[in-house]
Amino acid sequence: MHIEFRHLRTIKAIHEAGGLARAADQLNITQSALSHQIKGLEDQAGVELFVRRSKPMRLSPAGLRLLRLAEQVLPQVEALTAEFEGLRKGVTGRMHIAIECHACFEWLFPVLEAFRKSWPDVDVDIRPGLAFDALPALMKEEVDLVVSSDPEDLPGVTFTELFDYNPVFVAASAHPLAQKPYVEAEDFRGQTLITYPVERSRLDIFSQLLTPAKVEPASVRQVELTAVILLLVASNRGISVLPDWVVREVKYNSDYVTRPLTAEGVTRRLYAATRTADQDKGFVQELISLARQEAEKLQAA
Repeated sequence: MHIEFRHLRTIKAIHEAGGLARAADQLNITQSALSHQIKGLEDQAGVELFVRRSKPMRLSPAGLRLLRLAEQVLPQVEALTAEFEGLRKGVTGRMHIAIECHACFEWLFPVLEAFRKSWPDVDVDIRPGLAFDALPALMKEEVDLVVSSDPEDLPGVTFTELFDYNPVFVAASAHPLAQKPYVEAEDFRGQTLITYPVERSRLDIFSQLLTPAKVEPASVRQVELTAVILLLVASNRGISVLPDWVVREVKYNSDYVTRPLTAEGVTRRLYAATRTADQDKGFVQELISLARQEAEKLQAA
């Protein structure tokens, strides 16, 4: 038996209209064409789908089973049609984000809160880009945007600048290193370094300072939450290096201080990596714009 969407729409229309004439008007076809369609469907099924002697016209038990199928399938088809229409117009889509910057969760959440209000039909998700290779996942269309501080020359991938930040040294105000105007690689030797639970190559303190200088701290303690890192630092349980925008409020707290890394300071840049083919999508442009705006708020705080 070959059932088409038009057959399901026909069954539903006749049931709701109670007769062929009004159903034909709803479907915008002639009553003769509608009768012919029903006759062809009944010939395929081998059973009557309507009790024609009744007024209004009623579905037979077989017709009721077909109606139940129509009520299940047609709403799904309509929803899919609307989704495809939204995709064509650029108002729906998917924005799955991978983050290679652990501290960026706290910066990104306000961005996504503003984004969802402007683009309610875009499916948003965040995947920590620390447990998998985020950029290859972007190229395979497993994610749609990667927040990274390490741009690469990849075919079909565009890196858009978001904002610059300075990794800064954080220590308890009573710590001996807090008296220095800036810290250098050698200052970390013999210290307990508190970091996010991220591999060393993705931590600014190692990639930008300690690894090139071949300096190893006495120990490394990994902590998930920024608030807990600051709590431990304030308790003089170790030292840390965090993005300046993360610890902007530190200058108001007498328990700990921030200092530049090296006399010149260290500057890093965050990028939004997206597939080049997606660059013109409105919601992609909007998310990047909101990310930049939120960064400006953080830097002005």
